[in-house]
Amino acid sequence: MLDMPTHPLTSMISRLADHTALSGDDFAALAGLPHSVRLYEQGSHLVRAGKAFDECSVLISGFAFSYKITSQGQRQIVSIHHPGDIVGFRQINVGTADCDVQTLTRCEVATVRQSSLRDLAYNRTAIGNALIANTLIDASICREWMMNIGRRDARTRVAHLLCEFAARLDAQGAAPGQPYKLPMSQVQIGDALGLTAVHVNRTIKGLVKDGLVTQDHRSIAFPAWNILKVQADFNTGYLHLGQQAAASDDS
Repeated sequence: MLDMPTHPLTSMISRLADHTALSGDDFAALAGLPHSVRLYEQGSHLVRAGKAFDECSVLISGFAFSYKITSQGQRQIVSIHHPGDIVGFRQINVGTADCDVQTLTRCEVATVRQSSLRDLAYNRTAIGNALIANTLIDASICREWMMNIGRRDARTRVAHLLCEFAARLDAQGAAPGQPYKLPMSQVQIGDALGLTAVHVNRTIKGLVKDGLVTQDHRSIAFPAWNILKVQADFNTGYLHLGQQAAASDDS
């Protein structure tokens, strides 16, 4: 991999290289994508449903979420976006967003034109394969979320979401087992899990009481990680973590 620790697209490139062998030229082509960097405050919208757009947003830092609104005004959060995620890539060949995307925290975002990313995908096979793999992993996570909401009780749903955050942060270089700051309010957790904020609050308190979770404001830690994983019905397989692809010989 190119040595570019401060390059705005580093986290995206690392994510794409996790499952597809990329050459040195591939890394250079991705790093050379024309882009602009902007800070968004918490609660800002990156994408609006029903709007045509021709850009993708790469999260450099911070968290965002995709959501849909029912005709009665109820919100369903359908995915959480972590640093390195390409927001808007799923609409790259359709042009119109089917959901809103809003920042959970203050975010630094690199904006890349869809046409530039699409050209790389078409002209460089490995990059195209990496983008396909990334999209398939997003779909895998979506299926797990459907399972979580449709077939797990409230305690299991909440525990599963907390475990997913921890596992994804560990994969991004956070120290395993260390506390992390949950970027979601209890209302937002409820909107992701089909629960009320009151139910979320009661459920987290139950996990704390049972010694499975410790909480200090939004700082979360897991003193009994292995037990929590069992109770959460959590297995990292759907996240496809820790499968770093080997670099191509021409890197």
